[in-house]
Amino acid sequence: MSLNQALKLMRVFHDMKQADLADKLGVTKSYISEIEAGNKTPSLEVLNQYAKAFDIPLSSIMFFAENVENPSSVLKTQSFIAGKVLSLLNFIAEKAGKGDENG
Repeated sequence: MSLNQALKLMRVFHDMKQADLADKLGVTKSYISEIEAGNKTPSLEVLNQYAKAFDIPLSSIMFFAENVENPSSVLKTQSFIAGKVLSLLNFIAEKAGKGDENG
């Protein structure tokens, strides 16, 4: 799982359009789109804005963005749980039909 995918899933989970999130973060919709497409890497400041907007610790965002395909032995259990949560969020996004870039 990459950071861009995790940020997109957070937005979709909260049923927000890119434009709504952009307004909340004080950035442009095109910037959100570029982040979610993996074409831009958000700054630490923007990641902190995500954390505030979704009322979660920045560490939680980073946790979900960790690569769950190749976990170290120390993170194996955490990665397994993260993978299950992310699968559930992907399922919700697909069912809601809101996972597209314009959503």
